[in-house]
Amino acid sequence: MDFDNWDRKQYFYYFTKMLPTGFSISVEADITNTYNMMKKQNKKFFPAYLYLASKLIAEQQEFRISKLNEQLGYYEILHPSYACFHQDDKTMSNMWTEYDPNFEVFYHNYMEDQDKYADNHGILAKPDTPPQNSFMIGMLPWIKFTSYTPVPYADINNYFPVIQAGQFFDREGKKFMPLSITVHHAVADGYHVGLFLEKFKTGIADPESWA
Repeated sequence: MDFDNWDRKQYFYYFTKMLPTGFSISVEADITNTYNMMKKQNKKFFPAYLYLASKLIAEQQEFRISKLNEQLGYYEILHPSYACFHQDDKTMSNMWTEYDPNFEVFYHNYMEDQDKYADNHGILAKPDTPPQNSFMIGMLPWIKFTSYTPVPYADINNYFPVIQAGQFFDREGKKFMPLSITVHHAVADGYHVGLFLEKFKTGIADPESWA
């Protein structure tokens, strides 16, 4: 990345050095069509959600910016990093799945990870630590939230978004899902988040275009 000629150079400095700022936006997404398609195909909805978010992040460079050896740049893709919930002791473990632009390949990767590692307890379900180009994404199936904001307590080397979904609910014959995205203001403004959310809503309503 050519930082000196980057159009966000001043904004990056301002929102990291002078006034470190992030923001979170929550919306409701109509997931009816994707939910029904996955059900008809005897597939899980969660990996479809992971795939679509990862696909859209791959289309927006501002969500893939990171520091490596003090050099600012961006990754071509990010892999989803999420939690596996253990019913037996109500704990969770981190899992990540390799992203692939082909949905069927990604779905296979996800199911393979579940078969091999989902029952492993501890911080990491998968023996391999998440790669540096992985972003946090999850789902809280117990909570129908209207707002969700993660609070970081450590210095960061990347400026990836954090995405969280909530408990599904039905309204007027359709199925909806709360969806939150939290971003660092140094790399993205409301416009960029709005673009992502609009593309997510369009994509989740039209699974035939990617599944």
